[in-house]
Parts: sequence; C-alpha cells; structure tokens
Amino acid sequence: MSLSKYRYIVVEGPIGVGKTSLAKRLAEYWGADTLLEKPQENPFLTRFYEDAERYALQTQLFFLFQRINEVRDLNQMDMFQSRTVSDYLFEKDALFARLNLSEDEYQLYQSIYQRLAPQAPTPDLVIYLQASTEALISRVRRRGHRHERTIQDDYLSKLADSYGEFFHHYAEAPVLVVNSENLNFADNEADFKLLLDRIGRMRGQREYFNVAE
Repeated sequence: MSLSKYRYIVVEGPIGVGKTSLAKRLAEYWGADTLLEKPQENPFLTRFYEDAERYALQTQLFFLFQRINEVRDLNQMDMFQSRTVSDYLFEKDALFARLNLSEDEYQLYQSIYQRLAPQAPTPDLVIYLQASTEALISRVRRRGHRHERTIQDDYLSKLADSYGEFFHHYAEAPVLVVNSENLNFADNEADFKLLLDRIGRMRGQREYFNVAE
C-alpha cells in the first residue's frame, strides 16, 4: 500500500499508548527517517516523577530546548526528497507545561517559548492514539522504563485527559483518532495492516478508527 502522499506523519498520545513503537514501525515500512523523543536524555525526568512540584520547570525547559533543536533540524530537511515519522508534535509541549507548571512558572515558560520556538512544519497526518487510563497504567508498569517507575496513576489519568482536550481543539493538520485499546501495532501484523488500510482511506480532516474486542 502506498503512503506516498504523506511526507511527514506524527504519531501522538499519552505515555504508554505505544506512539514510539508505531512511529518506528511506520518508518520501517515507509523507508522514512524518524524524529523521536528522547526522555532518557532528560536528567530531571526521574526526579520530576518523584517530586513534580520541585522539578517540573527544569524538566519542561530541558524538553523544550531539546525539541527546539530537533525541529530546527527538521526545518532544514527537504520534505520533497525524504519522508519523516515523528513520535511527537512540537505544539504539544505546551500541554505538559500547562499540566505541570505553577502559574508563575508557566508564564516564564511561555516567555521563553515565544522567543525561541521555531515554526514547526505542519504534518500531513497526525495519528492520535488513545487508550483507557487502566491500559496506560498497565503498559507503563509492564515495560518498566527506569525513569517511569515512580509515575503516579493519577498523573497518567490527568495526562490522558489533557491530550483529549488538546486534540479536541487541534485543527492544524488531518487527524486520525485511533483507539489502541485492542490493537498491537508493534507485534501484530494484522493490526498494523488494518491501520495502514485505514490511513490509506483517509479523506476528511478528522476521522476515527476503532476495533471492538
């Protein structure tokens, strides 16, 4: 199946939903470059999950500067000669800032963001993965990443709600909303092919893909 009309695809969703696994799978299938988040490089992240109030600003600013550098590199790429699959949307940085920072910290963050943030390319398609809070908790605990061991269940619930609110208003690019609860794109070839077929049939600005158990 050809996905040639999509030069830049972003896979998004809350922690544990499977966005990085799907982004890698799509890039491999598509012969595309990847632009992936690197949470393991953030020296504040583990401490943030242990003491969010104390380390939220440091954690957020590290991610902001990291993403600014990556988006600048992306801007320099020739999108007509290469394809890219990313596991994050630059604009969602503010989602985490609004969720985690105090009002004074958020104002500081906004000032830095407005001064430094580059104009990010608009994706040809955003795949927004959803799952229940219970599924997210189970997946995070099962994969056992060191920096995620102290994530609180309540934080994952609030994060999932924030993603829902963000994408309710997001209209900059076509969005395929995928209920990933009963799908395993990383390990199940049939599930992956179902998704490819659904992507190929995208016609509207916002469509939905859901598979019953």
